[in-house]
Parts: sequence; C-alpha cells; structure tokens
Amino acid sequence: MYKLSKSRVMIILAICVVGIFFAIPNVIGNKDALPSWWQPVNLGLDLQGGSNLLLEVKIDDVVKERMASIEDSARQLLRENRIRYKKLTAGDTSVSVKIDNISSRNKAANLFKNIDSGIEVVEDDDGTLEIKYSDVEMNKLKMRVVEQSIEIVRRRIDELGTKEPVIQSQGSDRIVVQLPGLQNPEYVKTLLGKTAKMSFHLVDSRSTASEAKRGKLAASSKLAQGSAGEYYVISRKPVISGENLVDAQPSFQEGEPVVSFKFNSLGGKKFGEVTKENIGERLAIVLDNEVISAPTIQSAILGGSGIISGNFTVKSANDLALLLRSGALPAPLEVLEERTVGAGLGADSIKAGVIASIIGLIAIVVFMVAAYGLFGVFTTVAVFMNLFLMLGILSFMGATLTLPGIAGIILTIGMAVDANVLIFERMREEVKNGRSTKDAAEAGFTEAWTTILDSNLTTLVAAFVLFYFGTGPVRGFAVTLAVGIATSMFTSVTVTRLIITSWLQKYKPTKLPI
Repeated sequence: MYKLSKSRVMIILAICVVGIFFAIPNVIGNKDALPSWWQPVNLGLDLQGGSNLLLEVKIDDVVKERMASIEDSARQLLRENRIRYKKLTAGDTSVSVKIDNISSRNKAANLFKNIDSGIEVVEDDDGTLEIKYSDVEMNKLKMRVVEQSIEIVRRRIDELGTKEPVIQSQGSDRIVVQLPGLQNPEYVKTLLGKTAKMSFHLVDSRSTASEAKRGKLAASSKLAQGSAGEYYVISRKPVISGENLVDAQPSFQEGEPVVSFKFNSLGGKKFGEVTKENIGERLAIVLDNEVISAPTIQSAILGGSGIISGNFTVKSANDLALLLRSGALPAPLEVLEERTVGAGLGADSIKAGVIASIIGLIAIVVFMVAAYGLFGVFTTVAVFMNLFLMLGILSFMGATLTLPGIAGIILTIGMAVDANVLIFERMREEVKNGRSTKDAAEAGFTEAWTTILDSNLTTLVAAFVLFYFGTGPVRGFAVTLAVGIATSMFTSVTVTRLIITSWLQKYKPTKLPI
C-alpha cells in the first residue's frame, strides 16, 4: 500500500488535535471560566430556552407621515405659483386638493408629480386632485421600511450582547425575533417599542403654551409635551434631524448623567449654523414627539457635538444612548405575540438528541464490526474522530446548534461510514481477483475515491441550497449537514487510511480481515 509521507501524517494528526482541542469546551462543566475564543457550540432557542417575539411593523404610520409631508410640499408649491385652492387635506394614503380653474389644475398636477418619485395625480369629476403613490412605489416603500426596521432591531439587539439572535421577516410586515437564553423579554420589548426618532426644533418665543391651547398658534409652529408634563411651542419643521447623528454615549456633567452626541460633517455644519444664528433662543430636543430637553443656546456650537441633559438616571442615559446609536426605527413596532421557551424544555430536547445520537452510533458500530471485523473497529475510531471534528468546527465558527442541527449531526453519523463501506467492498473485490494485501488496500482507497467524492458533493450542494434559501432552523440543519459531510470525507478516507497503513506496515498481514 502507498506509504504516507511524514509531512502528510503530521498534517492529519495536527487537524485531529486541533479539532479535539476546540471540541473540549462542549464537555467542560464551568464554561464561564473559559476565554471568549474557546467556547462551546451556541445553543439555539429550542435547546437553550429563551424568548420569541413576533413584531408588526406599523407601515400605515409611515404612509400617513409621508402624506403629511406631501401635503406641506403641495401647499408650498401652490403658494409659490399663486394657484388658488381649497380643501387641501392629507388622508391615510393620499392627499386631496380642490382647484376650480382648469388651467391651474393642470399646472398643479404637473408640479405635484415632482414632489417625490412614484407620485400619481388622479383628477376627479368635481375638480379635486388626488396625490398618491403608485402601487409599485407603495410596495417598494413597504419593503424598504421592513428592511430598515430589521436592520435597526438587529443593531439594538446586538448592543445588548445577546448571543446568536435570530431576526428575520415573516410575511410582508412582520419580524420574528428569537433571543436564546433570555427568559425575561420585557426590557427588550421596551427598547424595541421606542421609535427613537430625534429632532431639534427652535422654541417659538412669540407664543406661550397657554395661548397655543386656546388656538392662538402660528401655522409654522406646534404644541409639544415635555417629559415632565410641561408644554412647549416649537417650530413645526426641525432645524436638524437625528439622521445626522453618528454616535451617542452616556457620560456625566457636574455629577449628573447626560448623553453626549456627535453629528456627521453635514449635521455638524447645520448644527453650528443654527446655534450661531439663534444665540439666546431655546433649542428643543424632541424624541418620539416628546421634548426631553430645551436648553438655551449660549454660544455657537461648531464642533459637531453636544450634550443632552435632563432628569436622567444612569440606566436611562445608557438606554437613550443605545437607541440613538442604533438609529431611529422608520415605523413603530407592535408586539403581536410573545413566547418564552423554558430551559427545561431545551434540556429535554438535548437529552433526546444525545440519546438518539448514541443509539445511532451503537447501531453503526455493531454493523461495521459485524460486517468488516477489525476494519470495522478502525471505522469506529474514524466515526468518533468525525464527531470531535464536527463539534470543534461548529464551536470555532460560533455556529448555533438547534434541534434540526442535532438531526443533521445524527444524519452525518450514519453517512460517515458510507465511504468506508465503498472502500472495504472494493478491497474485497480486489482480493477475490487475486491481488496482494497491500495492492488490494491501495486499490480500495484510490478506486473508490471518485464515487465517494461524487456522492458527497451532491449532498453538499443540497446543503448549500438549504442554507441559501432556508431560514432559522433549516439553516441550522444545513450548516451541520455541510460540516458533517466535510469532516466525514476527511475521517473516512484520510484518518482511516492512516490507521490501516500503520497497521499494515506493523503487522504485515497476508490476508485482509474483512
């Protein structure tokens, strides 16, 4: 039989040792004492327990907000072009305005189409123009809102340090959030329930809150409530929005918790101009339509950064900084379903999976030893090595093991001996044809390799398809299946060949024990 070189033997042994090394944390009791780079396989929600939230993206609120913005733009266009109109109102999905003059109506319709991409203008019989998004543009808008919401939710969850959360869309307007190991989701619900839309508005010093409540309010201003229950009259249009924020961190000022923030270059320029031109005026900081602070501008702030002060605790300052860092949700989220999976159920699933694995392993060992004798024992060693390598690779990758993932491991245990069966049967055929022991063993490995490669590649392709198109548990199954195929090909061919080569060189048998 072909003699393996020392370098090849060392590479094979090194791979096996590294695989065992990374698999060891899975059998250690106190995992908290281990370094972060040497951790066991992460357990999914169905094994570790945790929380499952189903969120609905309130897309209708975004559409209403867009319609309000279109209403403001339409009013400005009509005034700039001196077009007489009446009954300009924003509805849930459209903006309507009545223009009696036909020429003016046609001119206005052309102007409205340039407000935003995908705008349609429909004329009714009574001279009313209806401004709305086309169906194609509306679908694109909804998709963008859901995608942005998923990204913001992911950022907020990642800030919490939750291991391997599952965040994915479900249907057209829902998001599934799975948090393994988190048994109390109330804090997460609080964070996800806040839209965190921040904006800066100048306080209107010309009007008081009491006058605004009586209806004496300029069209460019609005009444906003503060966090302590007081009211402010602020400009309707923000002077700068939170979209320009790039960082927010909790800090202390004069012993009190505050939140420091920083703008990007564009936001810093706007912020500097606003503070320079309005020294002595108050600037209201609005978060989710609530004024959290309204300090007086003492001097121009040109560095692009500032401080948000208020009645913060250390925890509330941390939470606000987290929300601002992760960005504002494009739409509010509503919790439709909340489910908590107990750790006991996960432990039962793990126990059932381990029992199934042991039974499958015993059945394979018994079959291989009964069918191939000593070579069956060699295969058993390779199967155990395959398990260690699988666990080692999954641990090194930081993969999440779910119940379907355990099914993938059990499946690969059964598939691991397929290659050895092909090799040993080829050896038997060569022995029957009169070839020597070493030549028959060599032929078994070389001649069966093509068949082994073809059969495993087709399964590997199926695993990649499952991973690409699947979600959640299906991906977990695909990952363990792909890793199992790779390790079984290595152990079935390389490790088994090393063992048989060593045995042949030491004992020099005249007959193969198969």
